[in-house]
Amino acid sequence: MDEKTDSVMTIEELSAYLKVPKSTLYKLVREGNIPSQKVGRHWRFRKETIDRWLDKTLVNGSDR
Repeated sequence: MDEKTDSVMTIEELSAYLKVPKSTLYKLVREGNIPSQKVGRHWRFRKETIDRWLDKTLVNGSDR
């Protein structure tokens, strides 16, 4: 895959990337605590946005 295609992840790919269960991700999405976009019935996540979210979460010392 090229870099542009790899920059958007499915919930399964994000689960593997973050090493957390999909159920945790669905909860974060439902609560609005993780940057996401719904395309039809499917959730998509931009890798660079997730990386920034992780950095921000680390700096703030919280999980929100």
